Amino acid sequence: MATLATSAFGLLAVSTAPSALAASGTLGQLADAQGRYFGSATDNSELNDSPYTAVLGSEFNSITPANSMKWDAIEPQQGQFNYTNGDAIVSFAQSHNQKVRGHTLVWHSQLPSWVSNLPSSQVQAAMENHIAKEAGHYKGKVYAWDVVNEPFNDDGSYRTDAFYNAMGKDYIATALKAARAADPSAKLYINDYNIDGTGAKADAMYQLASDLKKQGVPLDGIGFQGHLAIQYSVPSNIQQNLQRFAALGLDVAFTELDVRMQLPADSTKLATQADYYRQVTNACLAVSRCVGITVWDFTDKYSWVPNTFPGEGAADLYDDNLQIKPAYTAVSNALGGSGGGGGGDTTPPSAPSGLTVTGTTATSVSLKWTASTDNVGVTGYDIYRGSTKVGSATSTSYTDTGLTASSTYSYTVKAKDAAGNTSAASSAVTATTQSSDGGGGNPGTGAAKVQYKNNDTSATDNQIKPGLRVVNTGTSSLDLSKVTLRYYFTGDSGATTFTASCDYAAVGCGNITQKVVALSSPKAGADHYLELGFTSGAGSLAANAATGDLQIRINKTDWSNFSETDDYSYATNTSYADTTKVTVYVNGTLAGGIEP
Repeated sequence: MATLATSAFGLLAVSTAPSALAASGTLGQLADAQGRYFGSATDNSELNDSPYTAVLGSEFNSITPANSMKWDAIEPQQGQFNYTNGDAIVSFAQSHNQKVRGHTLVWHSQLPSWVSNLPSSQVQAAMENHIAKEAGHYKGKVYAWDVVNEPFNDDGSYRTDAFYNAMGKDYIATALKAARAADPSAKLYINDYNIDGTGAKADAMYQLASDLKKQGVPLDGIGFQGHLAIQYSVPSNIQQNLQRFAALGLDVAFTELDVRMQLPADSTKLATQADYYRQVTNACLAVSRCVGITVWDFTDKYSWVPNTFPGEGAADLYDDNLQIKPAYTAVSNALGGSGGGGGGDTTPPSAPSGLTVTGTTATSVSLKWTASTDNVGVTGYDIYRGSTKVGSATSTSYTDTGLTASSTYSYTVKAKDAAGNTSAASSAVTATTQSSDGGGGNPGTGAAKVQYKNNDTSATDNQIKPGLRVVNTGTSSLDLSKVTLRYYFTGDSGATTFTASCDYAAVGCGNITQKVVALSSPKAGADHYLELGFTSGAGSLAANAATGDLQIRINKTDWSNFSETDDYSYATNTSYADTTKVTVYVNGTLAGGIEP
């Protein structure tokens, strides 16, 4: 997906031991023992950095050229081919006994203008010639090709570019056939981002792959780029999503994995990042046809993220100084398992302390506690009501919702680390919910409910960032085009006009509608609400199923700050939990939640 670029950000060094000294072996060795590879992207300018290449050449058993095999590098002018930079990376890989993933033959970006300027009748011949020449040049030297990169928009529609405009979606099959003719032994992939979990875009890729297989088109695998961010949830159902593609007879792989964060990095963010890397690694290991993982460069020193996402970075396994981060340890432990690699972390975190009740309503209990410590890093906390786990959090607070009024509950909390170790339980506290929540509303028909998480790191900045999911609690399918949600907030001072946008939606942002509405009669904690709806493209929701993440952002048109702490729908939980403070409607009738 990305062009690698040098980062100027200096980030937190969290270890002084390079990975070559890791007792359990390198990531490449551990992956190989699991029948997989663990690779890194790289670029030509980085090959002049000897401390960097010492790690690149020893830690990984696969390499992906980040830019030097793209069309603009190989054929900048029609019929003029330059393989110099690609050859240099292949040579490095061969000298270090590493396989090479070729990236990429056909992509809408980094495409020379001469291709886009061709008459439509000439595009297919130019594409077939480019593939024949480049894949032919690297025949026998490249293990796999990302033949077509990023063919879909986020809503699952086909991306319009020179190739689609000239040939329609058939350009994909044509490209795959040309690649097979040029190098019969190379594995042929289609590669894309935001398909890691289920959703409209992943469904579109699945349908394409299924159709191509039925047609006998040479397709060997699907590449899941894996560009993640800790401010958003890990995509839901990663393992199940990989498995359904594998069931088509395809290999699957994570091809560009990184996990960015809002800077500056700190120990809590790095621990969360480590947990994301661990989850992805475990998902790959659980699917027999997941053949490997490639990180989109291994060090923050050369990450593409800061130049593409201002204010974000620290996305990789190593920091700027080539020191390993908790994410590296998490991946190493996941690959090594309980005995596969030896040297795995088995030390649990300390038990959380100071668990207290910070507030109650008729339907919720809010908790906070003092952070645990761990030899590697705490990645989160599991919250228990009695003996039942009711949720998880990455911060030291949580709100348990959906409770019964005038009832007493007992709570404990356990900490967990990147290796999956769990602490002893905290001391228990009890809390009694209030007799009335003060809202005066009715709880709706019960046909649906909303789950909420707080995606914002500050309650007083210039954005509101709720994470929402709709759950069908009925017994039959729910047409999402009949469903609307309302998130209630106060506008505070500043502008009285707002904009709302979708950062990510499992059903595709193109299938989400959003608007901000002023309440005619303001309530406590609410003078506006964000209303979300779904287009027919979002489809239907099976009984007991959830939509997956809906990551939304609200700001005032003058970008002045909010004060969210007293907002009706606001809560501090950073993992999904049931809420009654966000309402859901089916055909205009309240189905779940309580209006303010």
